[in-house]
Amino acid sequence: MDHTEVVNRRLELQDGHGIRHRGHPLDTSRDVAIRDAALDLLSEIGYDRLTMDAVAARAHASKATIYRRWQGKAALVVDALNCSKGSMVDPDTGSLESDLAALGQGFCSQESRFNAQIMLGLITALAHDAELRDVFRERMIEPRTRLIRSIFERAVARGEVSTERNLDLLVSLLPALMIQQVLITGELPDTNFSRRVINDVILPLATAPTNPVHD
Repeated sequence: MDHTEVVNRRLELQDGHGIRHRGHPLDTSRDVAIRDAALDLLSEIGYDRLTMDAVAARAHASKATIYRRWQGKAALVVDALNCSKGSMVDPDTGSLESDLAALGQGFCSQESRFNAQIMLGLITALAHDAELRDVFRERMIEPRTRLIRSIFERAVARGEVSTERNLDLLVSLLPALMIQQVLITGELPDTNFSRRVINDVILPLATAPTNPVHD
């Protein structure tokens, strides 16, 4: 098996959305229960103490059933997180301010928020678990980063943001400050928090003159 086949096989095993196992479609009727069990345990005992045995027991499923869908704990947890947040929507309202407002509201809405214990446990584990970090970056961070970047690229094309502006910095601000909020306060950022970050930090930085005129 060449490298491409290995990568494709790994992604296939990690997907958890009606994937095929050895060419046969999987019965996904147990997937929701398994994902819910993983999130419940993540909230209760944290990522480090979570085991596939515990997930299997909580979901009343066999470990074989779980491993046919997910390669390991990291893949299962990240897939469960992704599915609980729902699909990402690119607002594309026609203005940077409105796009960011819609994005912040979507990120912080009650429907898309995890409880604080889940986030704290996950963030703590990311610092020392390389496998979780890799899967989390690939399946959670990178798709959202591409979405946020597309918002700023459209703003550049419309002339709202200078072509000289550092888009990488702008793209990273909202996620970074949301994570900081969880770590420092132990509370999840809400829509008021995202609104303040967007209006007081991101928009002023994004639209500031690149060469201000001094008297």
